[in-house]
Amino acid sequence: MIELFFVTCLLANPDRCTDHSLLFEEQNGLFTCMLQSQSELAKWMATHPTEQVREWKCRYAGQGDRKA
Repeated sequence: MIELFFVTCLLANPDRCTDHSLLFEEQNGLFTCMLQSQSELAKWMATHPTEQVREWKCRYAGQGDRKA
């Protein structure tokens, strides 16, 4: 699986941040994740208006110890 890993922070409190991830099929690879990630992040932000995405990256799922 390919993971879109991203960090969001509250607009009202920018120091309060949370890690999130969305999974993609591995057959599509990292390149597809990079192409689709901005669209997926925009959808996510539309449903979470009190947060903003601070950083994001695509990686292989299971690399959870690494930060964006």
